[in-house]
Amino acid sequence: MKFLRLLLLLFVIQTQAQQGGMWLPNLLSGMNEKEMKNLGMKMSVADIYDVNKSSLKDAVPHFNGGCTSEVISPKGLLLTNHHCGFDEIQSHSSVEHDYITNGFWAYKMEDELPNKDLVVTFIVRIEDVTAKVLDGTQSLTEADKQKKIQENIQSLSTSLPKESWQENRIRTFYEGNQYILFVTETFKDVRLVGAPPSSVGKFGSDTDNWVWPRHTGDFSLFRIYADKNNRPADYSKDNVPYTPKHYFPISLDGVKENDFTLVFGYPGRTTEYLPAVAVEQILNEVNPARIEVRDAALKVEDGFMRKDNAIKIQYASKYASIANYWKKWIGESQGLKKSNAVAVKKKQEVEFTNKVNKAGKQAEYGNLLADFDKAYKEIAPYTLAREYFLEVVLRNTELLSVTYKMYQLEQIYNTKGEQSFNDRRKNLADGLGDFYKDFNKTVDEKVFEQLIDIYSKKYPKPFLPASLANIDAKKLSADLYSQSKMTSYDGVKQLLTGDSKTVLANLNNDPAFKLVKDMADKFVKEVAPKYDELNLKITALQRTYMKAQLELNKEARIFPDANSTLRVTYGKVKGYAPKDATIYTPTTYLDGVMEKYIPGDYEFDVPAKLIELYNKKDYGPYGENGKMPVCFIGTNHTTGGNSGSPAIDAKGNLIGLNFDRVWEGTMSDIYYDPAICRNVMVDIRYVLFIIDKYAGAKNLIQEMKLVHPKAK
Repeated sequence: MKFLRLLLLLFVIQTQAQQGGMWLPNLLSGMNEKEMKNLGMKMSVADIYDVNKSSLKDAVPHFNGGCTSEVISPKGLLLTNHHCGFDEIQSHSSVEHDYITNGFWAYKMEDELPNKDLVVTFIVRIEDVTAKVLDGTQSLTEADKQKKIQENIQSLSTSLPKESWQENRIRTFYEGNQYILFVTETFKDVRLVGAPPSSVGKFGSDTDNWVWPRHTGDFSLFRIYADKNNRPADYSKDNVPYTPKHYFPISLDGVKENDFTLVFGYPGRTTEYLPAVAVEQILNEVNPARIEVRDAALKVEDGFMRKDNAIKIQYASKYASIANYWKKWIGESQGLKKSNAVAVKKKQEVEFTNKVNKAGKQAEYGNLLADFDKAYKEIAPYTLAREYFLEVVLRNTELLSVTYKMYQLEQIYNTKGEQSFNDRRKNLADGLGDFYKDFNKTVDEKVFEQLIDIYSKKYPKPFLPASLANIDAKKLSADLYSQSKMTSYDGVKQLLTGDSKTVLANLNNDPAFKLVKDMADKFVKEVAPKYDELNLKITALQRTYMKAQLELNKEARIFPDANSTLRVTYGKVKGYAPKDATIYTPTTYLDGVMEKYIPGDYEFDVPAKLIELYNKKDYGPYGENGKMPVCFIGTNHTTGGNSGSPAIDAKGNLIGLNFDRVWEGTMSDIYYDPAICRNVMVDIRYVLFIIDKYAGAKNLIQEMKLVHPKAK
């Protein structure tokens, strides 16, 4: 008992010593370096980012604008997540070559598969251009200031120095208080090299999504090709493997609790500096609305999928898409409550007010918090209306979402004329075949019945169309799905046939179109404009609030919110305690895969070869004490976009591959709490084990530089 108490005490002390933050690599301050050194880092910040010599940033390209990847060989071999490369894996799959089910491995370079429109982008250098962007804006009104800023950005993007094959990209930070230039190189010939079967790369699928413990080998391999000068080029058989400025050596020594970890990547979007009133609105109004709608849709779809395998195939991807953020929002809300985020922010706001008063800045910043309270109270009904419209009409009821496209078609006729109308009509008629292939009228009718009932009861009454007041949801659903031509592809093509006036007349006689038009007109005319007006006011307040934070807290750890630009986050390998009497250790093993194994299950099946390797304990040099590590967690502050990010050890070696966060810590997009926020990584030894022992792709292993940094 004494040992357990001591263990828990150490756990709390060590966890609280970790630091959140998503830092620009070129602006890592003395504070950051000191923190990283205290956490165990052996490198310098110049090893992480350097303009004049190779550094870690030269091995971390943005993968197709959405994920992160890393170079792991001198021949341009690229590692990212399986889910990041899934579209490419799927596009090359067929009945004869089912790479989704069976995996794909190129045992020689000639077998690597080119991918249309797949690109990776490297950062060449980063430079602060705030003064240049804000030049000439000081005395302008808000609207004119934003216009001038955009003009300056456009001009600077073309005039600032770069090579002919490079691009200048300027992004805003700290809500418009800072502007940074990124000089980039984008490679357009990126070929698929390897991918495990989905039973490895997506093991656990929806059930394990956002949770720990995790046992997913979420990785895939690509290769960057360049022209003979090692520069970006379109696909050509004459292109050669790219020679990187830097690539990651790969550690075979594994991780243990409290090891230093650094994650490099392109996090997508965070809102860490929202006022308490905004977080309260998310927690008490926005997330409950989103969750209620998706919960209802998922229950309907799940009921059908469990009874009918054909429906299961039709809806597997759609169900996963709906469930992803439904589950995230639930975890986010639980995490915000558990960490008492609103109370913490209110306490910070009291401290902020004291600093404003002490600095004599009442005229400039004294009304900010009161203005926030007023603005969020005013925008609340519009925000709620917007969320219900997005969730019910555009995202989760397929009949409504496809009918909304017809509503937009009518708007195009009214605003842009007949030619634009005809162009869009043809695109719709030609392009909706894939949508209707996986549309099930019976399932969607029951989804609609549940969601339209929620909409009619929960949508803010001032904006609810008269046609949805006091409805019988069951009768409305039956009438709509039996009478509307929108429920089939043939029906839609009939509606879109004829001259423009005929098409518009036919659409306006369709009951689904009438309903969506009622809903959309109310939203477009009464909700969206006012929401945009109030949101613009809140955006300006947030910019001033951020300016005040920077001005009044010069020594504080204030990092810019994520915006899909290159960032560094650092922490430690660390377990956590999500709830009373529950403690999670930081590492999972192949034993856990076998414990979850359900033969033939689409989420938890295991390949026969992997079972064989497990039974023989044939792990090669990648195992540890007779076990095969699979995943581990750390305190690194990550979000969407960090999928595929390298997890790096104290000396700059690759130890893992980031792919998820734990459920209780998904609120880190709003509030990072080191006690429960954890990122989930594939252990690089599991990646190597699958490539080598499972796939037999020793040609790829031989390209890599495998090291034992802990032996030194």
